[in-house]
Amino acid sequence: MSEAPIAQVLEADLTFLYGRFEAGVQVALDEEGRIRATGKLGLAPTRTFPAQALLPGFVNAHSHAFQRGLRGLGESFPAGAGSFWTWREAMYDLAGSLDGDAFETLCGRAFEEMRSAGITSVGEFHYLHHESELDFAFDERILAAAAKAEIRIVLLLAYYRTGGIGRPLAPGQRRFETPDLESYWRQVDRLSARLDPARQSLGIVAHSIRAASPEEIASLHGEARRRGLPFHLHAEEQQQEIADCQAAYGRGPLALLSERLNPGPFSTAVHATHSTSEDLARWLGPGARICLCPLTEANLGDGIADLPTMARWPDQLCLGTDSNARISMLEEMRWLEYGQRLSGERRGVLTDGDGEVAPFLLRAATANGAASLGLAAGEIAPGRWGDLVLVDLEHPSLAGATPRTLLAALVFGGGDEVIVETAVGGRFRRHRD
Repeated sequence: MSEAPIAQVLEADLTFLYGRFEAGVQVALDEEGRIRATGKLGLAPTRTFPAQALLPGFVNAHSHAFQRGLRGLGESFPAGAGSFWTWREAMYDLAGSLDGDAFETLCGRAFEEMRSAGITSVGEFHYLHHESELDFAFDERILAAAAKAEIRIVLLLAYYRTGGIGRPLAPGQRRFETPDLESYWRQVDRLSARLDPARQSLGIVAHSIRAASPEEIASLHGEARRRGLPFHLHAEEQQQEIADCQAAYGRGPLALLSERLNPGPFSTAVHATHSTSEDLARWLGPGARICLCPLTEANLGDGIADLPTMARWPDQLCLGTDSNARISMLEEMRWLEYGQRLSGERRGVLTDGDGEVAPFLLRAATANGAASLGLAAGEIAPGRWGDLVLVDLEHPSLAGATPRTLLAALVFGGGDEVIVETAVGGRFRRHRD
């Protein structure tokens, strides 16, 4: 850890440290914005936060920021019931309508909303690359939008070559195109030289088994591992994807990927909504991860994942806002559990070793997401970035909460209005008075 001098000493009434809220705790940050020390340090605080609680900033492991522009659209069904596939056509229409300025504005709006919801890091699963033919102009636009919002971003740069298994790209997918692996890696290298190392990094993505061949996915995964970069892809969100993959390759996507990739802690599958318990065990057993997006999966009618199986690997589950139809990590947390309560007709499906649900959910929204993205974040601990959330203890929705019950009160009863400030790398931004 850097021995840079301490630049800030923070002290809130309560601080979430090592799994519980404690009073009298100080958090010391260095000049880079990393945490140097925590605990009852006996230092003169540079800033105090009376009647507030300090938590690690939320980590949004899966976002498509431009889809914020769909909010309010596609929510009427004059021709009868819709589906993911009818929603996708509306998304293609939006993607085709955007110029660079409109795209950057939409992404910036999403990132600002994330900050006000306590999200300090985002894994931006980015596949809308081009303003005009194969110019990759939107890649730098999204980095610019993140920089303006001062949000930590892992740009998960998507490889997208085919429009379905064995099919060419459709007209609505042309702005997503990466024509081959060579051009993809050229763009990765070009962007690497333009990143702000204080808040920006890259990850490698194969969009899905629909958009890349198994051989291409294996090549991307292997090179990501060689470079020490996180690897993400969509998998098994829809039954049709599984049927198409079985028809083409004799097995579903997750089973195929487990065979071909040698997955590990740097590998994250997004959704796994319709994965079998056997395939989940093969993926999660070697340390690979799954990102769930409960609000988007509900909005699109995807289905409900087999979380009782996934929960056998609690440190490997993380959360994302995906389509950004609603940006609230607190709601993502509670609906991760609530969806299981509704489908299984029982309470307390996702519990830690003490039978508590809220710590399980908070870890999915913080430390687990950070691990999926390769970030030193998601915990208030030495060596981590000073990415923090401040919660108003006097807000009516938290009235009556004690240090012991505060986390459950926040996760199950609080809304984003309780979040008053966030910090990224120790730089604070006020959201509510």
